[in-house]
Amino acid sequence: MPYCSVCDTSIDLEATPTAPFCSDRCRLIDLGRWLDEAYSVPAPHSLDELDEEESEAPASAEADADE
Repeated sequence: MPYCSVCDTSIDLEATPTAPFCSDRCRLIDLGRWLDEAYSVPAPHSLDELDEEESEAPASAEADADE
């Protein structure tokens, strides 16, 4: 049986209208954590880092092809 991600109470997904949370209270706590930025989604690489990786990748691929 799954558990509420806020309070770890076991929940029945089919019988609980606030699933995946056990209650409206836990649902609002989770929302508050997102709004307070306690949770975050990882940021993608900056464009400079991506350019560096792309410029390094073909050089190493060419070196492997020459061997």
